[in-house]
Amino acid sequence: MKPANDLRQQLLRLDGKSYKAYNDIKGQYSFERFDLSIDHVQGDPFAAPSRVRVRYSNDYPEWMMLNDSRRTALCDYLNRQFARACRRFAQGNRGSGKSGAVFIMEPGQEILQRTAVVLRNGYIELRFRIGLPAFGRRIAGRQAAAILLEELPAIVEHSLPHAVQSEERLREHLFTNEDADALRARLPELGLVAFVADGAMLPRASGIDARPLQGGLPFESPESLRVEVRLPNRTLSGMGVPEGVTLIVGGGFHGKSTLLRAIELGVYNHIPGDGRSFVISQPLCAKVRAEDGRYIEQVDISPFINNLPGRQPTDRFSTENASGSTSQAANVMEALEAGATSLLIDEDTSATNFMIRDQRMQQLIPRQREPITPFVDRIRQLYDERGVSSVLVIGGSGLYLDVADTVIGMIEYRPENLTARAREVAEAYPQERARESEGHFPAPPHRRPLPESLDAQRGKREKTRAFDTRSIQFGRYDIELSAVEQLVEQGQLAAIADALRYLRKYLGEAPLPEVLDLLSADIQEQGLDVLQPQPAGDYSAFRRLELAAALNRLRSLRVTS
Repeated sequence: MKPANDLRQQLLRLDGKSYKAYNDIKGQYSFERFDLSIDHVQGDPFAAPSRVRVRYSNDYPEWMMLNDSRRTALCDYLNRQFARACRRFAQGNRGSGKSGAVFIMEPGQEILQRTAVVLRNGYIELRFRIGLPAFGRRIAGRQAAAILLEELPAIVEHSLPHAVQSEERLREHLFTNEDADALRARLPELGLVAFVADGAMLPRASGIDARPLQGGLPFESPESLRVEVRLPNRTLSGMGVPEGVTLIVGGGFHGKSTLLRAIELGVYNHIPGDGRSFVISQPLCAKVRAEDGRYIEQVDISPFINNLPGRQPTDRFSTENASGSTSQAANVMEALEAGATSLLIDEDTSATNFMIRDQRMQQLIPRQREPITPFVDRIRQLYDERGVSSVLVIGGSGLYLDVADTVIGMIEYRPENLTARAREVAEAYPQERARESEGHFPAPPHRRPLPESLDAQRGKREKTRAFDTRSIQFGRYDIELSAVEQLVEQGQLAAIADALRYLRKYLGEAPLPEVLDLLSADIQEQGLDVLQPQPAGDYSAFRRLELAAALNRLRSLRVTS
C-alpha cells in the first residue's frame, strides 16, 4: 500500500495529460485515518464516475452491532452521514462532464441493507464514486489532488468517527430498526397481516416527496382493533390488521389508498421521524394490480380465467400483450408461486371484470359464455384453502361485504371498525347473484425457467442497467417495472438486474421457488456482494417477490413445466 503523498505527486505529474493516464492511480493508498482504494477509473470525464472505497477503523461499541438489525441500521446511518458530508465538503463541478462529483448511493426513507457501507472485521468500508476532473479530455491533476487529499479526508472525518455522531440520534436509529424487525417477527403469533401504530403519520408530503406531510392527522386505532405489543426497546399500541379478508372502505379522498400504501411499504423498515416507522407488514406481502400490455410466459391463470374463445389454454397461458384481467390474474398467480403470504389490492388499479360480476351481468351473459371467475368468488378460498390473506381497498362494490372478515372504514383519515355494520348491511340487502367458482383453489404449478432465456448479452458484452425504480435494461430487453409498486430504490433494481444473471447457475431442472430459495441462501450467507465479483456500492436489498416479478416480465423468458 502506497502512502497518500505518492498519490499527490502522481496526480501532479499527470496534470495536463490524456484522460486515460488516470489509470496509473489505480491501487491502494494509506492516509492518516483511513485507507483509500481506487478500484476503477472512468474512461472519460463524461462516463460513469470512478469507483473508490474507503476503509476506516471501526471504533463503534459492540452493543451497536449486537445483532443484524443494529448492524444494518448502523450502516444505514453512516451511509446517510457520509452523503450529507459529501454535499457539504465536495465543491462539485471542476471541469468537463462529471468532473468533481463525489457521491455515495443516497438512502430514501427506508432502512435497508446496502452495499454502499459494509462492516468488516475491525473496519467500516464505504463504496462511492468520484468524477475525476478534466478540462476537455485532459487530466486536471491539481483539482484531482484537492478532491482526493483535501475534500475526501474532510468528508471522512465529519461522517465516520463515533465521536462526531449524535449519540441520541444514532441510538434511536438502531433501536427503531431493531424494534421494527422484532414487531414483524411477531405478526404470525399475533395473527396479523399488518400493524399500524397509534400516532403514525401516513400521508406523504406529495406524490414525489416521500417525507411525512407536515400538519397531517396522526393515526389512531379503533379500540376494537387495538393491539399492544412489547418490543425490545419500547411498548407500542396500534391497529392490528387481522389475517383473513380485510376491506378498507370509505368515501373518496378519506384515506383508503393512503392506508393501503403505508401497509404495502410496511414490508420495509423506516427511519425515525418518517411517520411510518412502526407501520409493519408481513415480509412477503404482495401488492397486485392490473397491468395492460405486460408479457406473460406459461402462467396458470385457470383459477380466474378459463374457456377462452379458440380453446386457448389458460393453465399454461402466454401472451406478449396481456389485457387488464389476464395481467391481474397472472400477477396474483406469480405472487403465489414466489411465496406471497398476503395480497394487497386497490380497486382503482384493478380490472373491474377481474374483481366483480354482479347479478345483472350474470343474467345478461350466462356463466358458460363468461371465461372470468371474478376475484370476489375466489378470495375466501385463497385464505381458507391456501392460507393467503387479502387486504382490499373497496369503494364501489358491496359484493365483497359477503366475504369479508374485517371491514375498516376510513372517515376523514380516521379508521373505524365497521365489521358489524357491514354484516348488517349484507343481511339487509342480500345479493341474489350466483357464486361462480368451482372446485378448490389449486397450488400454482412450479415452472422451470430455462437458463438460455436469461441472456444479458448486448453486442460483445453483457449489459445490465437500472433506471430509477421504473425499469431494467437486461441485454437487448427492457424490463418494465413501474407497476411493481413495492420497489423503492434504484439500488434494488441494480441488484435485481445482476441477480437475474446470477440465477442462471441454478436454472434448468429446479422449479422457480427452489431457485429463489437458493439465491436467498447465498445472499444470506455472503451478502449482496455475491452477485458480482467486484465490490459494488450501488446495491440495495430486494425481496424474492420483486426478483420474480422482474424475471416474469423479461420478454425472452422461456419455461418448462
